Amino acid sequence: MSLKSQRLFRLPGLAASLTFAPALLWADAGGLERVFPAEEWTVAAPHALGLDPETFEAAIGRLDAICGELGNRRSVVVYRGYVVWRGAGAGSVEPVWSCTKSVLSVCMGLLWDDGKLAPDDYAWRFDPALKSDYPGVTLAHLATFTSGVNYHHKTHAVGAPRHAPGEIFRYSAESDLLARLLTVAAGERLEALFARRIGIPLGIRSEEWTWGVNRFPDGVVANGGAGYPETGLHTTPLALARLGWLLANEGRWAGRPLLSADYVRAATRPRVAPETRPFEGNAWYAVLPGRYGLNWWTNGVNAQGKRLWPNAPAEAFAAQGNRNNICIVIPSWDLVLVRGGGDAAIDVGRYDKVLQLLHEAGVGRNDRAQAERDLPSKAGTDGKARN
Repeated sequence: MSLKSQRLFRLPGLAASLTFAPALLWADAGGLERVFPAEEWTVAAPHALGLDPETFEAAIGRLDAICGELGNRRSVVVYRGYVVWRGAGAGSVEPVWSCTKSVLSVCMGLLWDDGKLAPDDYAWRFDPALKSDYPGVTLAHLATFTSGVNYHHKTHAVGAPRHAPGEIFRYSAESDLLARLLTVAAGERLEALFARRIGIPLGIRSEEWTWGVNRFPDGVVANGGAGYPETGLHTTPLALARLGWLLANEGRWAGRPLLSADYVRAATRPRVAPETRPFEGNAWYAVLPGRYGLNWWTNGVNAQGKRLWPNAPAEAFAAQGNRNNICIVIPSWDLVLVRGGGDAAIDVGRYDKVLQLLHEAGVGRNDRAQAERDLPSKAGTDGKARN
């Protein structure tokens, strides 16, 4: 493997010891080059990467059509590390709602890598008050909404169990409780942990990544895990795409390991059995059994054997939030698709047609030898996308 970079510079406001190149090119074992952004994304026209422009534009049009009044204006498409399309609002900071949960999952992975916890650890290890009512609940139960914990997000009170752990799926605010437990394990706020270990190495600036907090009655202050706007993550689609691109590369950034591949694989595979009964049978989250990992949506199969996105690989996964916020990652396609929301929620399955058209345009296909030869001259002339 080889790492190629050009003129180094320091990002203002970041630690002086950290340097970034305008573009980092990493060649994998197969010789395929992927670019990693520094201060700015490198922009490439679709044709420069071997994509069919007409079919690609059809995919972008479809993305606009399936969304609400904001359409695709806060969207960005990253292919092999290049921005191949972005909307005019892709740099605006907005609440991403439950996409916060997936960032919470990344923090759990960092703590796992550090040996401070494991997903199968009992929750009471980090809050002994939970032991009497919830002796068998693990961090993984909380991260998969199968804990049965009766958590009240406004008061942070924990009531009697709703059900035994692992039996029923109930999408809820218990992610705020999980965030508290991870904060105790970390010994610092998760925002600080994430910034030091992930955000700064990825080139995410503090003004485009802010994370609110919950204040618990016992004095613990923890970043919100559930994603409510007042306590959750606010960021830009371009910044969220950086996290997606890290996960697409199994936690490595230009060859540098930031998050273990073992955790990425563990978190983004289905962890909830398809036959798991939803707490409310007609709730919107009834689509998630069989399709949910450790606070990541996955492209697993439901009880009827159907995938969320039939035209995408089984490995696809996503951070998803209310008001149609989503970051879809397909590692084998070298693809990250982010749609920043703020309007009406939609059926997430509607993204399947967008993914189908992107694949038909050439995304994820192997017939791109000519594009590899043309890439340095073509991609480098198309400008930069500010992040």
